Amino acid sequence: MTEPTFYSWLLWGMFAVAAGTAIFSVFVPAPYGRYGRTWWSGPDLPSWLAWMLMELPQPVGLGLWFALGDRQGNTVALVLLAMWMFHYAYRTLIYPFIPRSSTMSLSVVALGFLLNSGFSYLIGRWIFHFGPARGVEWLWDPRFLGGTLCFFGGFALSVSSDLILRGLRKPGEKGYKIPRGGGFRFVTSPNYLGELLEWTGWTLVTWSLGSATLLAVSAANLVPRARRNHRWYHERFPDYPSERKALVPFVW
Repeated sequence: MTEPTFYSWLLWGMFAVAAGTAIFSVFVPAPYGRYGRTWWSGPDLPSWLAWMLMELPQPVGLGLWFALGDRQGNTVALVLLAMWMFHYAYRTLIYPFIPRSSTMSLSVVALGFLLNSGFSYLIGRWIFHFGPARGVEWLWDPRFLGGTLCFFGGFALSVSSDLILRGLRKPGEKGYKIPRGGGFRFVTSPNYLGELLEWTGWTLVTWSLGSATLLAVSAANLVPRARRNHRWYHERFPDYPSERKALVPFVW
């Protein structure tokens, strides 16, 4: 099998994974955090280690495909690499150490590691080898400009929402509280909205199906999870703000 054929099979396989995840997630949320399940095979890892291991294939993988590609001197490729590493410097080196008390099953970590390895291959090989070698004019294209705004706006929303969530509990406290402020004024899951905005922006700036697989699988997991979170809060907190939507401000 040639590499282009393998790439094509993996690409469409990831879209199939997204479709399956969307169907599965309607009935059973991914078993981490408040939806952890004892039947999901262990052992459990500390949350910081779990997130670090899951996210590691993304920065390492894209760096590898950059090194093995033929675009090291291409300005657009370098800009995209910098954007990717900016995001994953946070996700791999900072986010795991924001205080939290949960654990995650090793099987969930392994699945996340495998998916992220696939995403980094699809995205990295497209940007640095299979896709068009874009000139600097791409940096002024409306798709790149709009996507960049979406990417960094989503990043800011995601990070600020993470910090609000982690600040709800004092040291030693357990249980859940109603988050307030920031994006939580409008939706129950602004951290999910921020992540989806990031990957929408990334799909635009790369203009590739490989990036779209990451957006599709993320949406397949996060959209049903946001809906479930919204219902969960309303069931447990009688005073939960009625004006908040689940994921899209003022709409849904």
